[in-house]
Amino acid sequence: MPTILQIVPRLDTGGAELSTLEIVAALVRTGARALVATEGGRMAERVTALGGEIITLPLETKNPVTIVTNGQRIASIVRERSVSLLHARSRAPAWSALMAARRAGVPFVTTYHGAYGERGRIKRLYNSVMARGDSVIANSRYTSDLIRGRYGALAGTPVIIPRGVDIARFSPDSIDAERRTRLLTAWGIEPHERVILHAARLTTWKGQRVLIEAVGRLQAEGRLGNGVLVLAGDAQGRNDYAEGLRQLAGELGISDRVRLVGHVEDIAAAFAVAYLTVIASIEPEAFGRAAAEALAVGCPTITTNIGAPPEIVLAPPEVSREQATGWHVPPRDAAALADAIAEALAMPEAERQAMSARAAASIAARFTVAAMQRQTLAVYDGLLGTQLAARFTASQTHPV
Repeated sequence: MPTILQIVPRLDTGGAELSTLEIVAALVRTGARALVATEGGRMAERVTALGGEIITLPLETKNPVTIVTNGQRIASIVRERSVSLLHARSRAPAWSALMAARRAGVPFVTTYHGAYGERGRIKRLYNSVMARGDSVIANSRYTSDLIRGRYGALAGTPVIIPRGVDIARFSPDSIDAERRTRLLTAWGIEPHERVILHAARLTTWKGQRVLIEAVGRLQAEGRLGNGVLVLAGDAQGRNDYAEGLRQLAGELGISDRVRLVGHVEDIAAAFAVAYLTVIASIEPEAFGRAAAEALAVGCPTITTNIGAPPEIVLAPPEVSREQATGWHVPPRDAAALADAIAEALAMPEAERQAMSARAAASIAARFTVAAMQRQTLAVYDGLLGTQLAARFTASQTHPV
């Protein structure tokens, strides 16, 4: 059985980090060895709990000397631990892994997790390491098109493997009334009020200001009804931005209709109590985890029509109204966003319930963790000639 070494700067939180853990779990189920090189983090212990092994290296740095040194260290680990394949999930450590892979003669895989900004030739070169894998994984069609547009033949044809949702965790049936009530009480939501949820860290490009402006329009026009906007996300030190959002709500006369509740640990319950979720990003997202998780619990979702979230949220004109799981609106367009929110709030209950059922079914069919795990193992198989994907599929019914 092969030994796979994944490389990620830290294991704190985020899509790359969660995917790392999910692949550790999949590898262990097949009987393969799962190693993770990282600087550490609050989720590092979960690697060991899943049956993997942590190798501690200073991988968070962008110092060129340390990057080269890390490449030498990883090459030594490959030889000493009989590593079969290296899988990098972030740029600086990916350079180290690329050096090690070429020196040790083992396959090198990258997953392009983000729509990295490119300003100038040096940044473009730095980013290009994520397109230099023997196999390059993109987490959405949007990301795949971005890679090919930027790097052309260098990246070959990226393999599109979307992030997965833990269907068991985000099943509406798994979220009991106590968890829902606890959140609504903490947010100060009355029983007759309907939650319009925006789940994202507080930062300009996530579009909170546009959303507040949209809610202000609805209130002024008498179309908000019993809707209450909940901004669920950590300011991460951007306290001036958070205060600016409060001031904007005050200027629009909707302070009593806007709640900044900070980071929400029980995000599954948050989506479950929401009447509507909004993804208001004004810059493209490479995947759109919030959209997928919201739909998984059956919460209709509005998203801006840029980046990857429109691949997740089905909406006219791409699909019929009877197939829709939400709405698409242009970014930075408070008027269009207000109209979509008003339409959602005005939906007959039977129509909303039908959309809710379609939303959950759509995610279960297209965006599961198991599918992501199996497809990633198939990439390893293609480079190693192994049967990991088949063993994983078999293990889901008959443990290996």
